[in-house]
Amino acid sequence: MARFFIDRPVFAWVIAIIIMLAGGLAIFTLPIAQYPTVAPPTVSIEATYPGASAAVVEDSVTQVIEQNMTGLDGLLYMSSSSSSNGRAEVTLTFATGTDPDIAQVQVQNKLQLAMPLLPQEVQQQGITVTKASSSFLMVVGFVSRDGSMSRTDIADYVIANLADPVSRITGVGTVQVFGAQYAMRIWLDPYVMESYRLTPSDLIGAIRAQNAQVTAGQLGGTPAVEGQELNATVSAQQRLQTPEQFRNIVVRANPDGSVLKLGDVARVELGAENYDFISRYNGEPAIGMAISLATGANALDTAAAVEAALRDMSRFFPEGLEVVTPYDTTPFVRVSIEGVVHTLLEAIGLVFLVMYLFLQSWRATLIPTIAVPVVLLGTFGVLAALGFSINMLTMFAMVLAIGLLVDDAIVVVENVERIMHEEGLPPKEAARKSMDQITGALIGIGLVLSAVFVPMAFMGGSTGVIYRQFSATIVSAMALSVLVAIVLTPALCATMLKPLQEGPALEKKGFFGWFNRTFDSSSRRYRRLVRGMLGRRWRFMAVFLVLAVLMGVLFVRMPGAFLPDEDQGFLIAQVQAPVGATQQRTLASIEKLEQHFLENEKEAVESVFSVQGFSFGGSGQNTGIAFIKLRDWAEREAAELGVQAVAARAMGALGQIRDAMVFAFAPPAIPELGTATGFAFFLQDTAGQGHEALIAARNQLLGAAAASPLLQNVRPNGLDDTPQFNLKIDVESAAAQGLSIADINQTLGTAWGGQYIDDFIDRGRVKRVYMQADAPFRMRPEDFNLWSVRNADGEMVPFSTFASSYWSYGSPRLERYNGLPAVEIQGEAAPGISTGQAMAEIERLAAQLPPGFRVEWTGLSYQERVAGAQVPLLYTLSLLIVFLCLAALYESWSIPTAVLLVAPLGILGTVLAGTLRGMERDIYFQVAMLTTVGLSSKNAILIVEFAKANLESGMELIDATMQAVRDRLRPIVMTSLAFGFGVLPLAISSGAGSGAQNAIGTGVLGGMIVGTLLGIFFIPLFFVVVETLFVQRRRSSSPKEEGG
Repeated sequence: MARFFIDRPVFAWVIAIIIMLAGGLAIFTLPIAQYPTVAPPTVSIEATYPGASAAVVEDSVTQVIEQNMTGLDGLLYMSSSSSSNGRAEVTLTFATGTDPDIAQVQVQNKLQLAMPLLPQEVQQQGITVTKASSSFLMVVGFVSRDGSMSRTDIADYVIANLADPVSRITGVGTVQVFGAQYAMRIWLDPYVMESYRLTPSDLIGAIRAQNAQVTAGQLGGTPAVEGQELNATVSAQQRLQTPEQFRNIVVRANPDGSVLKLGDVARVELGAENYDFISRYNGEPAIGMAISLATGANALDTAAAVEAALRDMSRFFPEGLEVVTPYDTTPFVRVSIEGVVHTLLEAIGLVFLVMYLFLQSWRATLIPTIAVPVVLLGTFGVLAALGFSINMLTMFAMVLAIGLLVDDAIVVVENVERIMHEEGLPPKEAARKSMDQITGALIGIGLVLSAVFVPMAFMGGSTGVIYRQFSATIVSAMALSVLVAIVLTPALCATMLKPLQEGPALEKKGFFGWFNRTFDSSSRRYRRLVRGMLGRRWRFMAVFLVLAVLMGVLFVRMPGAFLPDEDQGFLIAQVQAPVGATQQRTLASIEKLEQHFLENEKEAVESVFSVQGFSFGGSGQNTGIAFIKLRDWAEREAAELGVQAVAARAMGALGQIRDAMVFAFAPPAIPELGTATGFAFFLQDTAGQGHEALIAARNQLLGAAAASPLLQNVRPNGLDDTPQFNLKIDVESAAAQGLSIADINQTLGTAWGGQYIDDFIDRGRVKRVYMQADAPFRMRPEDFNLWSVRNADGEMVPFSTFASSYWSYGSPRLERYNGLPAVEIQGEAAPGISTGQAMAEIERLAAQLPPGFRVEWTGLSYQERVAGAQVPLLYTLSLLIVFLCLAALYESWSIPTAVLLVAPLGILGTVLAGTLRGMERDIYFQVAMLTTVGLSSKNAILIVEFAKANLESGMELIDATMQAVRDRLRPIVMTSLAFGFGVLPLAISSGAGSGAQNAIGTGVLGGMIVGTLLGIFFIPLFFVVVETLFVQRRRSSSPKEEGG
């Protein structure tokens, strides 16, 4: 095949140009993302039971829904929460690869079976089923810079005009606004109600009657009388629109013509639907809109579309209203991808310099360099065909591929040059002879490197998705690289290289002359050492065994993890005030948090957006969250301005806040897999021991975790039990006094719970009317005695005559996991400890709990557990497939053994480099290890292939090996250096995305250095030992039989 293209160089160029064109066109169609869709698809069900406690919601809504979620294809786990504000949420997580649309339809079908079993009020409110990520893609803030708009004004404008258009943007899953739109608020005064003998039911009846939309038909409507000539619509009563119109509603009219109006007995104002959230941006009043990504959507495209839509709508904003983006996960994606692209270009430049150093001719250096764009562009074409994206993983694979793909071209050029120097052949003849010698080795190297990466593609879960990106990219690049090395490179050698004189090539002057002399003298010393090792082969095999054992020990001792932490440019802080704390009290702690970041961390922090009343662990007056946006990475190059350093200082400073627990943490590497870095799990009550026992077990575990040196920041991701005031109605006493239980419940629900009673029209939009007791009349337990209910005789009966009260404790948020009561706990590993070790410590501590409680991992931790279980299988499979490929290629069982014995030396280098830099055995590190196995095997193939050929041509075993060592040292050193310099920018990178770059770069660089330094000495030894033990012995015992 190579000869065909050596004689037809134009044909070879045509193939290369077609490959480049296909890839060039593909680049413009490939989507860009930080990671592929790694997180498993999730579907969430949300229901509301107005006025119900957490326990009532759990018993009558959550459990009913859960029990019907059976027989769903690919369901991994199910978590749910029931809150005291009447909200129930069930989140179902499906296996990676499940179609989110199918999953959503299946969930909706199962939900239909549960609908008739749910309370009527829940059905009236409606139940939503969405397929959105649980974490936020971005939080957009709205601030009135001139102070002309109040918080309620901004919230109303955002909900009425912006939330709906944004939620319709492709890729947006859900939109949550931290605020509420206008509502007509009717505030009741019990003293006035008592004096007029009115109950809330009287007012509700009057409002509904006089705020009705009456359909009065038409004048001359069909069927009409003969000769009718008039047809017109009759407009009667319409919905009310202003507070003044509501105040004029007639509640009671007397025979003397006097009237009692709503404004006489209640305070009417245009307020907000609820007052649950207080949002602030750098201390100013603001409103936040949190946007979640739809399952499977592209983050960069969605964020860009949201920003474009808001930019377009900002032309119509009220005067002074501004948009800010205090939390956005996409700049990190953009900067990371740009960083890897720079690394890619640096790698190409460094590889070019290494090749020029060895080949010492622009023409010879240009040939492998031409292979780079052909293979890289071709790989982009393959990625587009496979439906992949340009992301961190495919770009890392490209950087690794550069070193690998120039290797093939270097081997070809170096061999052609060697034959031209030694035998004086013209370039075309040298190219022909060279390709006859090395085509087998090229295909062998391509097969081995592909074989190392192919098994990765068959792993399951999120890890499988990550590995597939690597394996598809590297295998495509390797296949194209071998193709180019056989098709284009020899044709270029034949046409571009100049004929040379026969004889040794030491005539160069200057730097290259010195380099060649130094290299040749080093080569001679190296060959003497190798010959000495072959003479004492068993002693050095023992040294190899020691090195292999050392590798095993270091590997086992290396801490495990899923992905390295990254500085993504922002922090999240969660505030948990004591149980029963009020909005004002929690806000005081949030103000201290804002003050710390805006004053003490000015150099690192750009903005702080805080929301009182919301947190990832639940909502309530005693909760809060803050999104801390850090300055651009270029302004934070010092280590003390990095995200982990800022978070560590924050934990120290915020720990001084006496009135709340405040945690500051960096988000995880993949936001879709959870909201916090570290680990997350549910403590399950498997024996039905009850809520109190579960909380006691949780507190015991948290206490043990706080005392453990391996753990830090271990915290419940939920809400503590709060005091609850229980009102007990004496039904018999109430009945004896002529009271209706329905009237009692109506008065209670309206006065204390606040009731949505009707709608009104505000500037063309339908909004709600709420009735509730005015604030001063519902602050203390004694305030219940202010309220009365009218009995059948028209008398007002106070609550104190038929109701008693007592205090108790209850949870404001009950959680369940896989259908069992549970509490979620999050935490982090202590500095220098891996998440793998921290998770093992949690399991050890959980084993000390009373029987009936167990730990169930979720989110990122669940994926890490699944990944950890698959790793040994992955390594075994990779080595086995490499062995089988080599056995098939060389028609021998012994040669693959000689090649694969070098793998532990490469892995030793990877583990050593990772240990010295304090890194963890995460997914990137495992990719680095597999790459190292491929690289070490490649060096071994280059020597073994030539030694075997020399042996078959009649040379003695030692001489054949030494000749191969002499011929192949230069290309081995050259390709290894080219590869090493190719990944050097990854190993030393800093800034955005450097965590992943360092992890993969350090591992590969360490493996390449140690694997090559030890490999060039041990590969000849392995070949001689294997030949002596297996092949030669078989030949001597059975002369007729051909060797292995």
